[in-house]
Amino acid sequence: MKKLFTIAFAALALNGLMAQTKNITLEDIWKNGIFVSKGIYGLSSMKDGVHYTTLKNDTIFAYEYARVSKPEVIIGKNNLMADGKIISIDGYAFSEDENKVLIWANTEHIYRHSTRENYYVWDRKTGQLTALSAGEKQQYARFSGDGNKVAFVRANNIFIRDLVSGKETKVTTDGLQNNIINGATDWVHEEEFSFSVGYCWSPDNKKIAYYKFDESKVKEFSFTEYNEQLYPSEYKFKYPKAGEDNSVVTIHVYDVATAADQLMDIGKETNQYIPRIKWTKDANTLSMLRMNRHQNKLELLFANAGTGVSKVIYTETSDTYLDIHEGEGDYVYFTSDNKNFIIQSEKDGYNHLYMYDMTGKLVSQVTKGKWDVMSYEGMDEKNKTLFYIASETTATEKDIYSVKMDGTGTKKISTGKGVNNPEFSTGMKYYINHYSNANAPEFITINNSEGKQLRVLEDNAGLVKKIEEYAVSKKEFFTFKTSENIELNAWMIKPVHFDAGKKYPVLLVFYGGPGNNMVVNTFDGRNYFWYQLLAEKGYVIMCVDNRGTMYKGTAFKKCTYKQLGKLEVADQIETAKYLATLSYVDKSRIGTFGWSYGGYLSSLCITKGADYFKTAIAVAPVTNWRYYDNIYTERFMQLPQENASGYDDNSPINYVDKLKGKYLLIHGSGDDNVHYQNTMEMVNALVKANKQFDLFVYPDRNHGISGGNTRFHLYTKMTDFILGNL
Repeated sequence: MKKLFTIAFAALALNGLMAQTKNITLEDIWKNGIFVSKGIYGLSSMKDGVHYTTLKNDTIFAYEYARVSKPEVIIGKNNLMADGKIISIDGYAFSEDENKVLIWANTEHIYRHSTRENYYVWDRKTGQLTALSAGEKQQYARFSGDGNKVAFVRANNIFIRDLVSGKETKVTTDGLQNNIINGATDWVHEEEFSFSVGYCWSPDNKKIAYYKFDESKVKEFSFTEYNEQLYPSEYKFKYPKAGEDNSVVTIHVYDVATAADQLMDIGKETNQYIPRIKWTKDANTLSMLRMNRHQNKLELLFANAGTGVSKVIYTETSDTYLDIHEGEGDYVYFTSDNKNFIIQSEKDGYNHLYMYDMTGKLVSQVTKGKWDVMSYEGMDEKNKTLFYIASETTATEKDIYSVKMDGTGTKKISTGKGVNNPEFSTGMKYYINHYSNANAPEFITINNSEGKQLRVLEDNAGLVKKIEEYAVSKKEFFTFKTSENIELNAWMIKPVHFDAGKKYPVLLVFYGGPGNNMVVNTFDGRNYFWYQLLAEKGYVIMCVDNRGTMYKGTAFKKCTYKQLGKLEVADQIETAKYLATLSYVDKSRIGTFGWSYGGYLSSLCITKGADYFKTAIAVAPVTNWRYYDNIYTERFMQLPQENASGYDDNSPINYVDKLKGKYLLIHGSGDDNVHYQNTMEMVNALVKANKQFDLFVYPDRNHGISGGNTRFHLYTKMTDFILGNL
């Protein structure tokens, strides 16, 4: 299998040099699914750390990590009959003793993370499948540790189903749409703090800690839903824009036996955030993360679950802002002996792992160096070893490392040059690695904790062979320096039959905002093939990660503080100037394309940077940060009442009079994230300035602008615009 791995990658590397017979089409990419990678789905490690499970064709299989073996069927299609109906599995979770399996079906997506579905419990001993609860769909069902109860959320209230007695208890009663939320999150916390489940069982199964969001003072945002109705309806939800009121958050602990509800002390200030709660290994101690509104002060609190009394254990401050880091530890990881915790911090200028004791005393800085820990993956406590992903080699790749708890014995355990995304087993003895590079699709293997490859689960050999039939050009990575001596990472795709003696137009693609690098040595999926299609037609495709992006330390990442857009567009203009120095680039034909933050940046390029760019496509762009949500915007900009010039000086709305090139605006009218309002205000400004432009609206589509034929239509629209104007 290793030989196949090598041959496949070598073949892809040669693609740009070989004469090909087929041309990529938009139908191939977006309708026919010719270039879709295969994967392994529903992966979950079992408690023994020796077996893992997957979901395929409505069947849950269990396999061994270490060797090829006949899979055990945990539950199959013939078992999926509940209340006279056959269900299809969308996801599953085991109880701690693995005697029961929670299954969900008929999933309905709400926002980015939130869903509602029908839940069922499969009893492996009795072979029975039963519905969790009658009535409307549920949300966020979770087993208690002993597997005898399941908590869930419905209609903004928390419920508990006793699986032994069958009794269903309503834990909270004040839940109300657009008013009070229990056990879940409001829109802005879900989007910007990346969590939607707002409760957790205590380690002894006796208590539930939960969030209560009072969003009664948060202003509503609404948009029209057409849905081919004779009379369109109006959708309303609470969305706090920059500078506006947030939900008032309180944290509670519910005692299952007594039904007593204890309020936790998170301080008297209500204009703050509690982005995480998590039980320590002590069943009576709840940890809570507290941040101020400016998000430049972070505190870890420990609260007595019985009395609610809390104390601050750890404090960190910043001159700019602090991030809530994610990963296995979800910001904080408590050791099983409850003596220490691991956190991530950028306090030395780079993101690293630190160990503290439970009194808040620093034990050790576990990782050090002028590079960032990208994510913390977990700990093998038996061998006192931590696992993490880092940018130690380069910001464009993700490598897996191990290190001892005291910071010694650092070892790079991944070998492939590209991006590694591991899923570790319970106990950290094995991991399933999802590897790809910029020119080769996902290659999935099982490895041991030393990094040794044990076997291949999916090599995508079929896709590799398919790609060989088409004209593709290798994506090349490089760096260049701006006039300010800032080194920027970049990649470029040249036309297959590139001739250095010719002049080529260039399409710059970017995101450019905090938290999302695009110059990454990983496979871009369908976008990869769209770039190749454009390269076939004679375009150079290029991407540059400007200042404000990640994994090059805090100075590079946070220099855009209070002035989003200013340095980013300056760096993209510097990119255009760099391109003008290349003999094979037609400097009069440089265009841009971006989505979301990238759409914002693309809009700035064609207005503020009008002298350097001929065309721009902006999909779902922010056009004024006053219109975006407060958690994200204020993290980087403070409140508009405090930083009016930062908001206004870098809004493309205020530069429309400079527009000279061709500009295409695209938005979904049902975008709950970056509201269609942004595009409408941009249109107003363009009309007022008497500037011509192109506009296309996708009715009822959200921020992703997808569904049915939508993506094919969208990419046809953008391709035609590029071919006709750049």
